[in-house]
Amino acid sequence: MAISKALIASLLISLLLIQLVEADQMETNTYKGASPPKKIDCGGACAARCRLSSRQHLCKRACGTCCARCNCVPPGTAGNQEMCPCYASLTTHGGRRKCP
Repeated sequence: MAISKALIASLLISLLLIQLVEADQMETNTYKGASPPKKIDCGGACAARCRLSSRQHLCKRACGTCCARCNCVPPGTAGNQEMCPCYASLTTHGGRRKCP
């Protein structure tokens, strides 16, 4: 009984280690030959996005949160949400769009 429990535990640990190694190899192969995506200047991008907003502080705060998560801000002061699908998909608890 004790041997079978030890065998099962060692098998589970082995599977976990194999999974971790495969995930690490997958991550390194993703950026092989290409550099990782560069971070954009969220402050500048959100300032441009919110420049016509009547509540600029609120707009920049929401935009900055969305930019930090998605590393993308749509061009222009409104609309163009299809340019950044991640940015467009973030919603508040009430189901409204989070990002300006």
